Amino acid sequence: MVSEKQYTKPATIEEAIKIVSENPTTCKFIAGGTDVMVNKYQGNDTTSHYIDITSIEELKGIRRDEKFLYIGALTRLSELKKSKDIQDEFPVLIEAAHAVGSPLIRKTATIGGNVLCENRCIYYNQSEWWREAVGYCLKCNGNICIASGGKKACFSEFVSDTAPALIAMNAKVRLIEPEGERIIALEELFSGDGVKPKTINNTTIVKEIILPLGQNFRCAFKKLRLRETLEFTSLTTAISINKENKIRIVLAGVDPKPVLVEGQLNDDKSELIKKAVKGGRAVENDMFSRTYRRDMIPVFLNESFEKLGI
Repeated sequence: MVSEKQYTKPATIEEAIKIVSENPTTCKFIAGGTDVMVNKYQGNDTTSHYIDITSIEELKGIRRDEKFLYIGALTRLSELKKSKDIQDEFPVLIEAAHAVGSPLIRKTATIGGNVLCENRCIYYNQSEWWREAVGYCLKCNGNICIASGGKKACFSEFVSDTAPALIAMNAKVRLIEPEGERIIALEELFSGDGVKPKTINNTTIVKEIILPLGQNFRCAFKKLRLRETLEFTSLTTAISINKENKIRIVLAGVDPKPVLVEGQLNDDKSELIKKAVKGGRAVENDMFSRTYRRDMIPVFLNESFEKLGI
């Protein structure tokens, strides 16, 4: 049995996997803590055993080979702009990271943590007494989605800022699990289920993010929020065009998972935008209305296309 409020700090991935494998239902990995600890103090995270992975050197640093750039999951968001490889080939990632929180938060938050940040909803991300007063929702063991009135699906929003930019650039992630190691496309991390938005569980460590080199990406990134700092996204759009003229459009803030639309440079842009708007299942669970956020999708995408000269 794990004692209440236990804290461990392993020095290796193997040690961390061993600890979490022995206590899979009570443990959670923590690094920067800028998302986890807020949810903990609100009562939305009841984890009793935190595994601090910040001492694991294998999860740190940025390296490259001939084909790929590898960004360790523990890389701080503020550190991304210091990498010449990212400056030269993936500058939109720096722009996306700069859209996260405030300078103080970016010096603490990790890229792995931002990719994995918990989905949000104005009816869920409140104090315990507030949620008890208004009524518990599906995401906190209630029997109804307060935002939609439905009883079957939670529509908490996918709100990572860096993930849309990474997905637009065909990023993959290397996962370490008790069963071994595997690499998947970053978009495969997200289930579309607002209650359990990740396809991985508590026993999985995201080791690094992998980006393809030599793609000559041209990208555009935009974020809708009430204030320029601190706010989580109400709509994020990221567009990339690679050297083969393939287009990837990614949305966040309008669905429980990233909305991905793929096409070619010569495709009808209005049709691509229609697919993006249709892909988002936004509901009334944000400071901006559902209608406004959906209306802003074509605005952001058209502005991005114009910026890219297409």
